[in-house]
Amino acid sequence: GQTILIPGFKAISHSIQEGESLFLLAEKLSVPPDAVRLLNQNGHNVRLQPGHRLTLPVRTDYLMDESRRPYDFFQMTEMINHLTAIYPFIRKTIAGHSVLGQPLVEISLGAGTRKVHMNASFHANEWITTSVLMTFFADYLNALVNGTSLNGIPALNLYMESTLSIIPMVNPDGVNLVLNGPPETEKSQLIGLNGGSTDFSGWKANIRGVDLNKQFPANWDFETKRLSKMPGPRDFPGFSPLTEPETEAMARLACTEKFDRLLALHTQGNEIYWGYQGLEPAESHTLAREFQKESGYEAVRYVDSFVGFKDWFIQEFRKPGFTLELGKGKNPLPFSQFDQIYGEAIGILVRALY
Repeated sequence: GQTILIPGFKAISHSIQEGESLFLLAEKLSVPPDAVRLLNQNGHNVRLQPGHRLTLPVRTDYLMDESRRPYDFFQMTEMINHLTAIYPFIRKTIAGHSVLGQPLVEISLGAGTRKVHMNASFHANEWITTSVLMTFFADYLNALVNGTSLNGIPALNLYMESTLSIIPMVNPDGVNLVLNGPPETEKSQLIGLNGGSTDFSGWKANIRGVDLNKQFPANWDFETKRLSKMPGPRDFPGFSPLTEPETEAMARLACTEKFDRLLALHTQGNEIYWGYQGLEPAESHTLAREFQKESGYEAVRYVDSFVGFKDWFIQEFRKPGFTLELGKGKNPLPFSQFDQIYGEAIGILVRALY
């Protein structure tokens, strides 16, 4: 009498057509007839009457295509709920909340001792990175339940080697602002911060005008001297480190989980930044070279920029941390570039798990 959830399948209602039988339906769905019987009280009838309704187990490969789309916070939440319903081994937690109270959702899976963290959309107008990370997660899940490979590596091997944690949208308020416009309650203030413009496509910051990837205490005093001094669309680091609920949540998560590897997805430049002040371990160089080989991106050890999440992670934990600058062009990159960007990035994401 116990109900169990079968990963990778969804139950749908089907009206029997003339000539259909339980066995024909099972063959069409590529499942054993017993799988159909288990879902139906009258499943013992081999020939069913037209119009009779059966519940059928359908593979959810279609979610792989559904995942390839732009996401605001609400669409991302809907997809995460779909995934957790269909793949019940996903673990979902809340790492913290945004300024406007939206949860920073962390989803994770894996049985390995190596902890790998990936995140996206630190910057609002880099929302395409959320699409990349959500699609990778969906593809990984589909490969797991179907016993197939991901970029040539058996998905089950990745699952057993590493535990993957992702926060697909670090800046939900900012992403919603760029894609949907300002909320009425904040509209006049945000237009003021945006120089009087109602075009928020270039907005990188959180809803308070703080650049979340310039909020971390890594060479803070030096870097903030050359950054914006007031809140606005970009490059304002705040009046002190970790003042924003989003950055405080990310720092707390890293300190609690003590990840072994970190990948922060940004756009654009086709580059991989992997060093910080000589504090990165030797493993970082090895991984950076392999990431470069997988993607064709240029691996760059040092860049004249500090106070980022990757910088702070390397400084605090002396473990491999990477900023991936996906794609080329001007932010926000058009979604028409998604297939190319994902094709370049997936090799890096898979390699990070083994």
